[in-house]
Amino acid sequence: MSDLTNIARPYAKAAFDFAVEQKALDAWLQMLAFAAQVAENDQVAALLRTSGIAEKQADLFLQVCGEQLNEQGQNFIKVLAENHRLLALPEVLVAFVEHKAAYEKEITVDVISATALDKAQQEKLIAALSQRLARKVKLNCSVNPDMVGGMLIKAGDMVIDGSVRGKLDRLATALQS
Repeated sequence: MSDLTNIARPYAKAAFDFAVEQKALDAWLQMLAFAAQVAENDQVAALLRTSGIAEKQADLFLQVCGEQLNEQGQNFIKVLAENHRLLALPEVLVAFVEHKAAYEKEITVDVISATALDKAQQEKLIAALSQRLARKVKLNCSVNPDMVGGMLIKAGDMVIDGSVRGKLDRLATALQS
């Protein structure tokens, strides 16, 4: 999987740079999302693994995608096919989304809490995190009743453990030292 991620990065960057230049980020996101779904299809993936001729792969892929791809999107698929990289499309999509989020100064924050957060709590959390991270924050909330209380916040590499379990663990560590 990490090989495909490394392979996908330059293609995602190229697609992103072109999309920014053309002011078509959302259109490219839609095209890549559709193409990634096609590449993830078991039958298509099997054909891509066995079919060695790049033109055949590109033609097959473009027939399946139909009018979902504009001319530049079709050219992008042809380049991927020439380099035998069509199977990396899902990772290209992931990297493209990351570039787009960074460009638009957005971040998705995972929040795990013991109980469901109401709208007011979510808005307060968004405001505090937006100020701290200097980005537009989107929350991805989930509930884990095993947490006892509090919440665990994950934003990229940053983790804020405000759970009761985390506080008890830190207290136990401090008492042991």
